[in-house]
Amino acid sequence: MKIALFFRLLPLSAVLLTACTVTQAPVGTGSANSPQWNDRKQQLQNLKHYQTRGSFAYLANEKKVYARFFWQQYAVNNYKLLLLNPLGTTELELFVQPNMIQLTDNEGKKYISDNPEELIYQLTHMNIPLNNLKNWIIGLPGNAKNFQLDKNYLLKSISDSANNEVWQINYQGYDTSITPALPNRLELIQGNNRIKLKMDNWTTQ
Repeated sequence: MKIALFFRLLPLSAVLLTACTVTQAPVGTGSANSPQWNDRKQQLQNLKHYQTRGSFAYLANEKKVYARFFWQQYAVNNYKLLLLNPLGTTELELFVQPNMIQLTDNEGKKYISDNPEELIYQLTHMNIPLNNLKNWIIGLPGNAKNFQLDKNYLLKSISDSANNEVWQINYQGYDTSITPALPNRLELIQGNNRIKLKMDNWTTQ
């Protein structure tokens, strides 16, 4: 899979990424045993259909990838992820549903796998924790036991260990104009790998 276009357009895409503004997450700590968190967690778990778009950055040693992304969740194990270059051309399209995972690259070639994380890594050398990201992106800790809440009972950080990897997720802002409030900026760190996501907007059902 060719991803050279990502690198040729780094300056423009970097401007697109950093030009956005966010609402900072409030300070303070809420209890994970509180009824407020249990209510919020239930609200988020009830979100079955949603979509968001925004800016994506992957930074790992000498590798730097900037793109626009689009995430559409159809059901618990059914979603689509698009990565677009700044000209709007599809660089990667991943479609996940039970019993079928298909990735289409920027040349239109299709690949089938039963592991979306492994497939993306093989084709792009990007380590993206997709199995957990579908929870993290809406502000749920998933299976992680080690997490912190802010004073408004919104996720502030997560530390998750799985498959001999430790991911640290930091929530840097939320869109509080929608109910339930959803993240609009977060950073994922694993070793030397960093993923930055900036969500421009959310649509929920």
